[in-house]
Amino acid sequence: MLQPGKWRRRVHPDTRLAALLAAEAKAMALFDAIEAAGLIAPGRSERAVEKEIYALAERSFGVTKHWHKRIVRSGPNTLCTASDNPPVREIAEDDLVFIDLGPVFDEWEADVGRTYALGTAPEKRRLGADLERIFETVKQHFDATPDVTGADLYGYAQRIAEANGWLFGGDIAGHLVGEFPHARIPGDKDLYRISPKNPSRMRDPDELGQEKHWILEIHLVDRDRTYGGFYERLLVPA
Repeated sequence: MLQPGKWRRRVHPDTRLAALLAAEAKAMALFDAIEAAGLIAPGRSERAVEKEIYALAERSFGVTKHWHKRIVRSGPNTLCTASDNPPVREIAEDDLVFIDLGPVFDEWEADVGRTYALGTAPEKRRLGADLERIFETVKQHFDATPDVTGADLYGYAQRIAEANGWLFGGDIAGHLVGEFPHARIPGDKDLYRISPKNPSRMRDPDELGQEKHWILEIHLVDRDRTYGGFYERLLVPA
């Protein structure tokens, strides 16, 4: 196990945040390239889309490392969380499809997720539109609550989802992000997640006295648990 402080180098706070924002901007550009290439389409398998995303990321962005598995989920698979491994399915005409990317740029991690409504079903399109709006609502609560804990913010995300007619589908609502590989941070992993198991203040510094940087994840599911959607990006304080 890595000793405290060994997994991360000391970097000026402005430099760390700028590097994470730059990595996220490149990941968003990767999403734009995925859309321009028409990779997300009915009749294609989730696995085929994942492989083409991997090839596109390496060819056009020089990405050779991804800090988590590339996830393409469609239809009922959108109910699953990141740790699940549902059977690969073919994307259907009226599916919601979400993509969860974790590319590493110059040893800095990005973690971004978007959802695409391929059909015209009003409720599916409403869920897709609600994801970013609810993200912003939860972020506003984070900005306005200096002492918010991981458990507090998770509970707030749940309540906002339910107030908008959805269920919150994630076991967590986000996690720390930083230098690759952040997943090897020593200590209690629950303290590095936005979840009911994290009673610590999100703005408390890390073991090196540095500011923590968080990813906020919004995973919405319909009340009948037949489809869902996912959206995530950096939670940058206002």
